[in-house]
Amino acid sequence: MLWGGEDFISDYEYGEMLYANPRGVSCSQCHGKIGEGKTIVAYKDENGKQLLKGSDIRKDSLSTMIKAVNSYHKIMPRYYLTDEEIKAIYDYLKIKNQTYLLKSEEKNN
Repeated sequence: MLWGGEDFISDYEYGEMLYANPRGVSCSQCHGKIGEGKTIVAYKDENGKQLLKGSDIRKDSLSTMIKAVNSYHKIMPRYYLTDEEIKAIYDYLKIKNQTYLLKSEEKNN
């Protein structure tokens, strides 16, 4: 929990807040609502139609996510998140995906 015994927000809410707006650009703009990845833009070049896609991060390990966020990317902005902030996002996505799967199963039954 954050901020000691009397939490201002829950760990889930903290992760949700960071995923929505870590440092100005939402992770969901490229990685989708639950980390599933999505097409960012379609464009044409000399090879025809191309798609720029954000990756599916749902199955990434925490160490993979930390490395990815802290590494240079041609497309992904640098967020300068702490390992604790990245873990909060990671934990949030795990809970969000479990909830999504449960709701999907309920709809199918």
